[in-house]
Amino acid sequence: MNRKRRKWMALVLALVSGGTAGYLAMNYLREPVQTAVRSQPSATQVAVAARDMPVGSVLSSADIKMVDWPSNNVPPGYARDAQKIVGHGLIQAVSLNEPLLSAKMASKESGGGLPIVIPEGMRAVSVKVDEVIGVAGFVLPSTRVDVLVTLNPTSEREAATTRVILQNVQTLAAGQTIQRDEEGTPQTVTVITLLVTPEQSEKLTLASTEGRIHLALRNMLDMEEVETDGVRAGTLVRSARPVRRASTPRRAGQRIVTFNGTQRTETTF
Repeated sequence: MNRKRRKWMALVLALVSGGTAGYLAMNYLREPVQTAVRSQPSATQVAVAARDMPVGSVLSSADIKMVDWPSNNVPPGYARDAQKIVGHGLIQAVSLNEPLLSAKMASKESGGGLPIVIPEGMRAVSVKVDEVIGVAGFVLPSTRVDVLVTLNPTSEREAATTRVILQNVQTLAAGQTIQRDEEGTPQTVTVITLLVTPEQSEKLTLASTEGRIHLALRNMLDMEEVETDGVRAGTLVRSARPVRRASTPRRAGQRIVTFNGTQRTETTF
C-alpha cells in the first residue's frame, strides 16, 4: 500500500514540476515580445502623394493617401488631414509615397499651373527651340543654361556674331506643342520656358526675334559668370600665310661638244 502511494506522489510531483517549467518557459518567451511591442513608438497619420506629380499640379482627393508614420520622426510641415490640402498647387515635383509638406505647396488661393512657381519680381518667358538648340533634350525643368544669340547686323556673312547674352538662367518648363508652318503643315515644336528678370526678358525676346538663339547647358553647381567678347564669323578662319612652293628644277638639255683644233665648244639644246 505504501509502495502504491509513493508511485502516485511521484506522478503528482512530476506533473507539478512539468507544469511549473512550462509556465516559466512561456513567460520567458512572451516577455521579449511584450517588450518589443511596448518599445514601438506610436504612429501618426501623414498625408503622402498617391502618384508622381509635376510642378503646378493641383491636389485632389485621389492624389492623397494617409499612411502611418512614427510619431517621433514625423517630417516638419507634414499634413495630418487630406481634406485640408486638397486644392493646393505644387511648387515642387513630388514622387509616389513622398510626404506632402507645406514647403512644397502654394496657398489654396494661388491656384495651380506655372504662375505659382514664379517668384515675386521674376518673369517666365517661353522660346521655341529645336533638338539642337535644346541640347538634344537634356534641357529639363530646374536645369540651368546660358543663352547665346547669333546676329548679323550687315549683309556680309563675315560680320555674323555670336555672343552669350544671359548666364545661369533657370529652366521652368520644357515641352512640345503643335504648330503649323507657312504651308499649313502641322509640326511639333519644342518650347522652353526660362525664369528671368524683366530686363533679361527684353534681351531674350529681342534675341529670339532678330537672331537665332542657342542654349548651353550648365553644371548645376557652377554659379560663376564669365566675361566674353563674342566671336565673329570672319575670325573663325583667319587668312593663312602664302605657302612658298619649291621651285621645280629644270630638266637638263642635251649638250653637244665640238672641237675645232684645240678649241673646245659646248652647245646645250
